[in-house]
Amino acid sequence: MPIHYLFLFLAILAETIGTTALQASQQFTKLVPSLIVVLAYAVSFYLLSLTLKIMPVGIVYAIWSGLGIVFIALIGLVLFGQKLDLPAVIGLSMVIGGILVINLFSQSTTH
Repeated sequence: MPIHYLFLFLAILAETIGTTALQASQQFTKLVPSLIVVLAYAVSFYLLSLTLKIMPVGIVYAIWSGLGIVFIALIGLVLFGQKLDLPAVIGLSMVIGGILVINLFSQSTTH
């Protein structure tokens, strides 16, 4: 696996942790989750900046935000009991499909 994909995966993981902590912070009224939000997003953006040395911003952002959306929807389902209806599942499947198309068929993933 190329290092820039590792940086991107870790950036997505950090963003997912930050967004989960954002829910747990209860609108920044709880200190520890609020600190996790700030730290996780700082790490995520730093790792994104490393990824951008190799990959174009549009592709990086599509993958980062798309997988982040899917992971947060799953975390919301498992940790917070937030239900997904059929249109939500179809939409999330389309996001995953779009990410697969980019990675499998696009020549734009590196520059």
